[in-house]
Amino acid sequence: MSHDDFPFFHSLRVRWAEVDMQVIVFNGHYLTYFDVAFTEFWRTTGLPTPLEQSKEGRELFARRSGIEYLAPARFDDALDVGMRCAHLGNSSMRIELAIFRGEEHLISSELVYVYADAAERKSVPIPAAWREVLMPAPVGAGA
Repeated sequence: MSHDDFPFFHSLRVRWAEVDMQVIVFNGHYLTYFDVAFTEFWRTTGLPTPLEQSKEGRELFARRSGIEYLAPARFDDALDVGMRCAHLGNSSMRIELAIFRGEEHLISSELVYVYADAAERKSVPIPAAWREVLMPAPVGAGA
């Protein structure tokens, strides 16, 4: 997996509060990094924000997350978090992410979100307008 596999990137720097006694990123922080990248990606799409979705009684719920640790990130590393929408189902989306330090691929992740009626907590179809924006995403579209 390389930078070329991702249309969107969000950059961040590892802070002291995110590392453990070995001065490497504590594993749980990677999910926060992925969430930040997903949020920044969503912001660039022009699709309804979480607050706008909530007003309509609909939300994206996290359904599943998986992380593969290839190499550790360390304090003060500059990281690039790559993200792409890999699959859109009727009501779910599979997001693939990866963290790079320079060209070195450190971490991979797959997140699944379900679009749902917030009150009923039941899945609803992803709007057609979203599909046009999310799939396929052109490589090089991120910041």
